[in-house]
Amino acid sequence: MFEGFERIEIPTAGGAARIHLRHGGSGPPLLLLHGNPQTHVAWHRIAGRLAEHFHVVATDLRGYGDSIGPDPADTANYTFRAMAQDQVEVMRALGYERFMVAGHDRGARTAHRMALDHPERVERVALLDILPTRHIWQNASAEWAMSSWHWLFMAQGNGLPERMMESVPPDWFMERKIGKPGVGISIFAPEAYAEYVRCFTPKTIRASCADYRAAATLDREMDEADRDRRITCPTLVLWGKQSHTGRVYGDVLAIWRDYAVDATGGPLDCGHYVPEHAPEETLAWFLRFFGAAPVRS
Repeated sequence: MFEGFERIEIPTAGGAARIHLRHGGSGPPLLLLHGNPQTHVAWHRIAGRLAEHFHVVATDLRGYGDSIGPDPADTANYTFRAMAQDQVEVMRALGYERFMVAGHDRGARTAHRMALDHPERVERVALLDILPTRHIWQNASAEWAMSSWHWLFMAQGNGLPERMMESVPPDWFMERKIGKPGVGISIFAPEAYAEYVRCFTPKTIRASCADYRAAATLDREMDEADRDRRITCPTLVLWGKQSHTGRVYGDVLAIWRDYAVDATGGPLDCGHYVPEHAPEETLAWFLRFFGAAPVRS
C-alpha cells in the first residue's frame, strides 16, 4: 500500500501532538483524513491514483494510528478544533498555507471544523458519509442510536468504555465495529484490516473515547456558538446508499446546504466506508471536484 509515498512524523506546536503521515505525488496539495476506528490506510485504494494529479498527504489523526496525542484525560485535547489545528500545522510544515481536504467520518468532522476555523486555508472540502455534528445531536432518534451506538457508548465517563474495549481482543471488537449490517468486513483489503487491528491499542482507544466525549460536549458547544456560520468554500458531500447516514436522515445534501454555501454531491452504491467500498466512484468524484480549481501554496 502507498507505493512511492514517504512516511514521516511532524510534531505540532508546543509538542502537543506528533502526527504520523504518508505523502506522495506532485501537484496541488490534497489532505486526506480518516475516520474511527481506522487510520490513514483507509485511503489506500485511491491515494496512489490521486498522487498522479495531487501532492497527497494522508495523516493519522491525533491519538489514532501511529500518531501520538496529548493526555486524553482532558477532553479539550480531542475536540475537532484541536484535531483540525494539527492538520493545518502539518500542511504548513510541508510548505502549504492553502490546500484542499477530504475527510471521512471523524476526519470529515475535523475537516468541517477546519473549514469554519480556517477558511483562509481550505480551498475546497469533501465530506464523506457524515452529517453536521450539531444536526445529529438535535435530531437524535431510536433508529439513529441503534445504528450509531458507539457515539453514546464511547462518550461515557469514568473509564467505562476504555476498560470494556481494552478487555477484548482488538480483532473481535474491530469486526463488530466496522462490519456494518448487510455489508460485513469483506469490503476491506486484508492488509488494511490488519493495520486497523494493529493500531487498536490502549493509546488509540483512550484517544478515540476522548474524541467522542468531546463531540458530545465541547464540540456541541462550539457548533451551537457557530450555528449561523457556514462553510464558504466549495463543498463536496458523498454518502453511501447502504449507510445509516442516508437511511436515517434522508436527503443528506439538502441538510448540508444549510451548513455550506456551495454544496454538491450525491449518494454512492456502498456502505459507510466509502473510500474502500466504492473507490472508483469516489476517485471519479474527487478528480472532478478537486481538479476543477488550482491551488496556490
